[in-house]
This record gives sequence, structure tokens and C-alpha cells, in this order.
Amino acid sequence: MGKFLKKSGWISIIESVIFAILGIILINKPEETVKFVAITLGVIFIAIGIYKIINYFMTKGKLDLYNFDLAYGIIAIIIGIVMMTCSNMLGNFFRIIVGIWIIYSAIIRISLAIKFKNLDLNGWLCGLIFALIMLACGIYITLNSGAIVITIGFMIVTYAIIDIVESIIFMMNLKENF
Repeated sequence: MGKFLKKSGWISIIESVIFAILGIILINKPEETVKFVAITLGVIFIAIGIYKIINYFMTKGKLDLYNFDLAYGIIAIIIGIVMMTCSNMLGNFFRIIVGIWIIYSAIIRISLAIKFKNLDLNGWLCGLIFALIMLACGIYITLNSGAIVITIGFMIVTYAIIDIVESIIFMMNLKENF
């Protein structure tokens, strides 16, 4: 059990470092980052669409009622073109996904802090405060449609720092109790 919890703590720290790097990139180059992600995803969708269309015509000789490769390919190409031309929409989608992930993570942390309190473990209050700050950041990112990419970058970095500190506290409690 202790090994599993320690592994979970390290995974959380690694995720937070990745989030921090992403946040720093968003702060330094916000428009370029969103545009790059939109173009990259657009190209991937178009490539998948072309592959599916080619695959449909390559297997045309085989009558398969469940072969939707042509429709799938056309839809993928359309999505790719939309992503490449509407990078602002991708920025909003990204904002909502990141916000929901932070809210989810904060709820897990709140639950963990409550369990620490019930077990009379040290650091539960600090973990709860950090989790509540994370929750507030996640709600802000998710609900604030006017939030600019730089603000999202700052919030992601804040989340990452809080999560790293909370994970270290969690792992220190593991050493004391397991």
C-alpha cells in the first residue's frame, strides 16, 4: 500500500511539473502556443481523415455495413480544417478542459485532506487549504470565458506549484506512517 501511494505521489509531481512547463510556455508565448496546437491538431485530423478515405476506397470491394471510414474521414478533415482556422475556439476548449482537470484534482485533494484529518495525520489543514485554492483556480479557469491565455498560464503554474507542495507533504506523511 505504501509503495502504491508513494508512486501516486511521484506521478502527481511529474504531472504538475508538466503543467508548470505548459503554463510557463502559455505565459511567454500565448498566441503562438494556441496557434501551434491548433495547426498541429488540425494536421493530425486531416491526415487521419485522408487515411480513412483511402482505406474506404481500398476496401470498397468488400461490402461491409459497418464500414464508416468514408464518413469518418470526411468529418475528420472538416474538424481539422476548423481547428486550423478557428484557433480561438481551441483556446476556449483547452481552457475548459484544464479547468475541469484542476477541479477534479482539487476534489481528490480535499477528500485526501479529510481522510488525513480523520486519521489524525499532520499536514491535513495545509493540504485542505491548498486544495481549496486549487478548486478556486479551476472554477475560475472553467467559468471565466474572458480569461486570456496568459491568465490561464499563471493559473496552471499556480496549480502546479500547489500540487507539488501538497504531493511532497503527502509523501512525507507516508514516510511517517507507513
